[in-house]
Amino acid sequence: MIITLMIVVFVLGYMAIALEHPIKVDKAASALFIGALCWAFYAFSPGTTPHILEDKIQHHIIHIAEILFFLLGAMTIVELVDSHQGFSIITDKIQTKNKLKLLWIICGISFFFSAVLDNLATAIVMTSLLNKLIKNKNDLWLFGGMVILSANAGGAWSPIGDVTTIMLYAKEYISERIIIDIFIPSLVCAIVPLIYLSFKVKGNIESPENTILKEHESNPTTKSERNLIFYLGVAGLLFVPIFKIITGLPPYIGMLLSLGILWIVTEIVHRSKNHEQKSQYSVVGVLKKIDTATIFFFLGILLAVAALQSAGQLEIVATWLATTFGGQSIKGVYIINIIIGLLSSIVDNVPLVAGAMQMYQDLLSTEGLYQPDGVFWQFLAYCAGTGGSVLIIGSAAGVAIMGILKIDFIWYIKNISLLAIMGYLAGAATYIFMQ
Repeated sequence: MIITLMIVVFVLGYMAIALEHPIKVDKAASALFIGALCWAFYAFSPGTTPHILEDKIQHHIIHIAEILFFLLGAMTIVELVDSHQGFSIITDKIQTKNKLKLLWIICGISFFFSAVLDNLATAIVMTSLLNKLIKNKNDLWLFGGMVILSANAGGAWSPIGDVTTIMLYAKEYISERIIIDIFIPSLVCAIVPLIYLSFKVKGNIESPENTILKEHESNPTTKSERNLIFYLGVAGLLFVPIFKIITGLPPYIGMLLSLGILWIVTEIVHRSKNHEQKSQYSVVGVLKKIDTATIFFFLGILLAVAALQSAGQLEIVATWLATTFGGQSIKGVYIINIIIGLLSSIVDNVPLVAGAMQMYQDLLSTEGLYQPDGVFWQFLAYCAGTGGSVLIIGSAAGVAIMGILKIDFIWYIKNISLLAIMGYLAGAATYIFMQ
């Protein structure tokens, strides 16, 4: 009964998020409500003692906090670069107003940038760029949706491009070989929607009349300051995966280290200015501009999914897939992973991948489908990384862009979801054909 109530609350909460604009309730409020309420119901589930409850929530809050600190650090770095007009270095070089050409450029940057950063950080950076390039809301949302598809596809073929590939890589389920084996399917996943849009998208974009804030006009940063903060910010973001590989520490530690360095540099650069001027370009001033509602939205969604995972619902789904479709056959492996990818658009891909790792870890040392770098794990990395694009709340990149650009859930389903399915299935078919 309690578990049923949790599922009902989860479904109703998703509907509230989807219908944010008609019901006029902010999605962050709905997400927090279902996240907290699911855990409240779980506390009364049979066999749950205070000790078990404490262990479960502590286990999940660690992983949730890692994502939130990473998100907060990345958003702060991006806002800091933006406050120094740093993105003008890129936007000034993008001269085309042709909507289709710009779409290919933005998606290409997102695809490759995601592989060396990760899809979440890439989504935040590219969203900031889009705000400087595009004025029309529908065009902005279209480009934002395509950035989600491209960033998720780009993250799938890199060991450090997505939370799930990092999980699989860290536990040695996959190796650097994934770059070779998954690159082409991921590229197909990103290109197919673009090819389709090439016959639909026409005309030019409308640029914002003035992308320079009033405070920048009255007290602009110098060219040297702008270049320093931009390149240092980009280097800080690129440093995060390198820091993870060298130290083995979680990515959010590297992100906070990069933010700390950038914070110190900006304090030194602007130390001679008065307090009012300095506050415009310091981290303290930038933090006031951070969209806190997006972070709360993330927190609520992750809490709700964690509650369902603790209640064993995701493990039940994983077991059902294995028994129903035959996990020991190559055909069964393909079907299971394709379904896991589609499910990851509803519930977060991280617990789904974690569940699969737990279910099949005993087979890891055997020869065949489940050996390290075997078909199951490689295809799982692709499907879990790209399947979340089908719904905007199915991936970290999607949730971030939804929060920043205020993209409507229903609009995304009508305009982007079909493109995501096309790319997802085309990439999956490509991997199967390559095998």
